Amino acid sequence: MIEAEIEAGERFAFGRNWARFLASVNDARIHQAQQSLREMLAVTTLDGKRFLDVGSGSGLFSLSARLLGAEVYSFDYDPASVACARELKRRYLPSDTLWRIERGSVLDADFVGSLGQWDVVYAWGVLHHTGDMRRALANVAPRVAPGGRLFLAIYNDQGRASRLWLKTKQLYNRLPPALRWLVLLPAAVRMLAPAALRDLAIGRPFATWRNYSRLSERGMSAWSDVVDWVGGLPFEVAKPEEIFHIYRDAGFTLAELRTCAGRAACNEYLFVRP
Repeated sequence: MIEAEIEAGERFAFGRNWARFLASVNDARIHQAQQSLREMLAVTTLDGKRFLDVGSGSGLFSLSARLLGAEVYSFDYDPASVACARELKRRYLPSDTLWRIERGSVLDADFVGSLGQWDVVYAWGVLHHTGDMRRALANVAPRVAPGGRLFLAIYNDQGRASRLWLKTKQLYNRLPPALRWLVLLPAAVRMLAPAALRDLAIGRPFATWRNYSRLSERGMSAWSDVVDWVGGLPFEVAKPEEIFHIYRDAGFTLAELRTCAGRAACNEYLFVRP
């Protein structure tokens, strides 16, 4: 099913992109990912906590949560992404029994409901790529244990600019792989040129690109992120107040909000369930 969607240009091959990213995963990136969890969750450790990674992608944040002491359950819809998480586990924690990795869909209410409740439910940059973001938002809410936290990142709604971005993604995915550079290259230039010009003006050519892993505060790769941004389908967006209202009405309290200041990026939310 997923391969048919990818071949039809209806879905981006997230797992293939993450597989390329794995070559760059090192101790520094893992440390940065751990630090981003510590900062947003306002903790120094996750000892004794249970961490549900919804749409685990590369597996980097599942690994980071486990290294911080949490019991971790990772799942992803894309089998290639599941393979990435399993590869990271093989590299770093091959005999660990407190990190489980499976394939599953956040849109499958029966599957998600079978997972029980967790102290931290983490879905960074995931739910807007499911094809039914609002159903996904609803499905994760009951998975948060009383007193637990829900850490989300959702693409910002820029109105017309977001609609144009969707068309760019659709065009990229519908092109034969050999021709996708025709969309990827100009989009990458548009996205990265402002920072490159600033770096040049201060006499530090490509400093942002070279230090992207640290500047992203999540241990990410600049090129992997660009390909994800250009290709990522399905694609939905939301204004911060929409996400706030959904979870306020579900009984959650907003503990932290980091907006992207109106840019084409993700707003981050930390909700607490009483």
